[in-house]
Amino acid sequence: MKLFYKPGACSLATHITLNEIAISYEIDRVDTEAGKTSTGLDFKTINPKGYVPALLLESGEVLTEGAAVLQYLADTHPEHGLAPKAGSVARARLQEYLNFISSELHKAFTPLFTPSASVKEKEIAAKSVGAKLDCFESLFSDGRSYLLGESFSVADAYLFVVCSWPRLVGIDLKNWPNLAEFAERVSQRSSVQAAMKAEGLI
Repeated sequence: MKLFYKPGACSLATHITLNEIAISYEIDRVDTEAGKTSTGLDFKTINPKGYVPALLLESGEVLTEGAAVLQYLADTHPEHGLAPKAGSVARARLQEYLNFISSELHKAFTPLFTPSASVKEKEIAAKSVGAKLDCFESLFSDGRSYLLGESFSVADAYLFVVCSWPRLVGIDLKNWPNLAEFAERVSQRSSVQAAMKAEGLI
């Protein structure tokens, strides 16, 4: 497999998951603005959408969209317990969290990472991000270690990555102490440390 990634972007969740399942893979850094990979490929030939992650499978097929890639990796390596059994309520919860992180929390950051966004747009986006973080802060108030309880899942990998973004846009995650503790807990996993080192983040 080969993961096309951008350092610190949502593709980091896939990178972490690849380490969790301990399989052999390659990585290729993408400059999404230039549309080129570090090996000189035109990234649009890999993913016409132009963004990461993109996962090249052994079959030659390419998977895109972070939530779909994460679920695929979890399902094809069930022995690692990164996703509950299909058809269970716990599995529906996993998809609920993945969808909320992807469509709501992740997307809420867009104006904050857009240089052309106005001050007003950024203020509105910051409030939106805060409201989404509030949801997770409340969830973790029951003392759970991870989103589904005490078992780490692919949704935790995704949430951890998005929790690393507030500091980049002037939002202090310490305002959400339960979430900050979650992020610190996940950061200590060997899979996370290895992925972050490989991407030059630590």
